[in-house]
Amino acid sequence: MRGGLRWLTRPFQVICVLVAVLLTAAFSLHSSFAGHSGANAPIPDKPGLGSLGERLNANTVALVSGNPNATYLTIAYDLSDVLDDGDNFRLLPVIGKGGGQNINDVRFLKGIDLGITQSIILNEYRASNTIGKIDDKIDYITKLFNEEMHVVVRADSGIASLEQLDGKKVNFSDVGSGTQLSSRDVFRRLGVHPIEVNMGQGDAVQKLKTGELAATILIAGKPTGLMGKLRAEQGLRFLPVAFAKSLQADYLPAVLSHTDYPGMVEEGHDVNTIAVSAVLICFNWPRDSDRYRRIAEFVGRFFPKLADLQKSPHHLKWRETNLAAVLPGWNRFPAATEWLKQHEQAKPVLAGTRQRFNQFLAQGGGNAATDADRDRLFQQFLNWQARERP
Repeated sequence: MRGGLRWLTRPFQVICVLVAVLLTAAFSLHSSFAGHSGANAPIPDKPGLGSLGERLNANTVALVSGNPNATYLTIAYDLSDVLDDGDNFRLLPVIGKGGGQNINDVRFLKGIDLGITQSIILNEYRASNTIGKIDDKIDYITKLFNEEMHVVVRADSGIASLEQLDGKKVNFSDVGSGTQLSSRDVFRRLGVHPIEVNMGQGDAVQKLKTGELAATILIAGKPTGLMGKLRAEQGLRFLPVAFAKSLQADYLPAVLSHTDYPGMVEEGHDVNTIAVSAVLICFNWPRDSDRYRRIAEFVGRFFPKLADLQKSPHHLKWRETNLAAVLPGWNRFPAATEWLKQHEQAKPVLAGTRQRFNQFLAQGGGNAATDADRDRLFQQFLNWQARERP
């Protein structure tokens, strides 16, 4: 699978649209009842669900992902593709905004069990108290993969670094997205002050070509669908992002290669960039609740099938997933912790891991003095291995 858009020709696209329509109708219905029966009136149950309807509702878990230009939605569909088991279990992917909005949705939105966001945004939400205390409200299930920063500029712009975007109009993608929040963080750390605008990537690319924007940014797991459609012949190029000292505590070095984007990157001329970790989160439900049971069922189906997700035609980013990786400062969902303890032999599903890791070190991977260094180094190794693997 390339570009994260395999599903666009499948019925899943129609399902996503229907889900959006149904959610809109549900909220409209809620507003109508609130107007006549009080602000807290519940949405009435559908009549005559029967045993089949009860079973479907009891065995469905909803995962809020991202927009079609990013990677989250493809990852969510991959999970649905591998884990769905008829009426016994269903993973329902939901189109979302990503980033901070997904944290809000997992924390507050009824019917949302799981979400994908960025680790750095979780930390930012906790530090800023944006939606109140969340340490005891949000758990993580596992780290998923790294999301690379894609910065696109015109080839004739003369812009050679992020610093040269100071005072210029730059698209930070949708409001509330991971791209917006992480881009703000990156520029703040660098002391650079672009003029932020927010729009979809398709519109941004057009405005970039006409000179209305100096750059557009997308932070997503490579290769992404829209970025894969860009061509150097269109007068566009990726802007290198240096791994500055101010970024090294929370970001990782990464590259965009010819293999990732053959239309934008010449072979042998990789573009340096940075990456941030994507993480799967859930609400911290009480152990004796039905919602806890559903998420625990998801964990019990997902973890043993990671190897299947790491095979074609699923997204290449699954090859970076390490179930044992720890998210410092956050609690793992208890059922996930228990599964890992019961399956201590479960390691990252990587062929010849030790031998290839030694090879990575021999090629200049470096040494790790602390646990944080080792985790960062292992993530770099996963990136390197994903590029090397045919």
